[in-house]
Amino acid sequence: MRETATPETALPGRRGQAARNNVLILDAARHVFLGDPKAPISQVAERAGVGISALYRRYPSKEVLLRHICHDGLLMYIGEAEVAAEEPDGWAALTGFLSRVVDLDVHSLTVHLAGTFTPTPEMGRDAQRAGELTQKLVERARETGRLRPDAVTEDIGMILECCAAIRVDDEERTAQLRRRYLALLVEGLSAHGPDLPGPPPRPGEMNGRWRPS
Repeated sequence: MRETATPETALPGRRGQAARNNVLILDAARHVFLGDPKAPISQVAERAGVGISALYRRYPSKEVLLRHICHDGLLMYIGEAEVAAEEPDGWAALTGFLSRVVDLDVHSLTVHLAGTFTPTPEMGRDAQRAGELTQKLVERARETGRLRPDAVTEDIGMILECCAAIRVDDEERTAQLRRRYLALLVEGLSAHGPDLPGPPPRPGEMNGRWRPS
C-alpha cells in the first residue's frame, strides 16, 4: 500500500515539499509498524528522512498516525469493493476483489495494528460500509451457484487475514505465496468443496481486538 504521486506532491515550494514528506512518512510508518507495532514514532521519522518536528506537525501523536494509515487501508478496501460491484459476473466479482485486495496488502495493517489505537466514528461508518459491500459481493457470488452455500460474509475477512499473515523477507516472493494460498482458499469457497468443520465466524466476533489494550 503505497502513496502515489498527486498534483499536490508535484507543486513547487514548501507546499509541495510538505506533500512529498507526507508520502515518505506514510510509507515509512507502514514499514516500521508492520515490523513492530510498538516501535517509537522516531523510527518513522528516521526511515522517512524527515525531522521529528515535520512528522509531528502533520501527525501529533503515534495514535493519530496509526489511525490514519489503517483508515487509508479501509478506504482502499471500500474502493476495490465498489469496483467489484460493477463486475456483471458475481463469482468473478468476488474472486477478483479478493485478488486485488491481497495484492494491495490492505489487511496486513489490520492484523498487526488492531487494538493499538481508538477508531473514530468515521472509521466505524466506513467499516460498516465495507461490510455491506462485502455482503453484497457474497450474495451475488452465491446467486451464481458457484459459492458454497455455507460460506458467510465473515469468511471473506478471515481469508484476507490468512493471506496477509504470509510475509517473507522478499516482497516479490511474499506476493507469490499470497497468491498461491489465496487460490487454495478460493477453491475452498467453491460449491463443490467438502463440508467445513465447525461453525463460521459470528458477525462482530473479531471486533473485540479493536478495543485498545
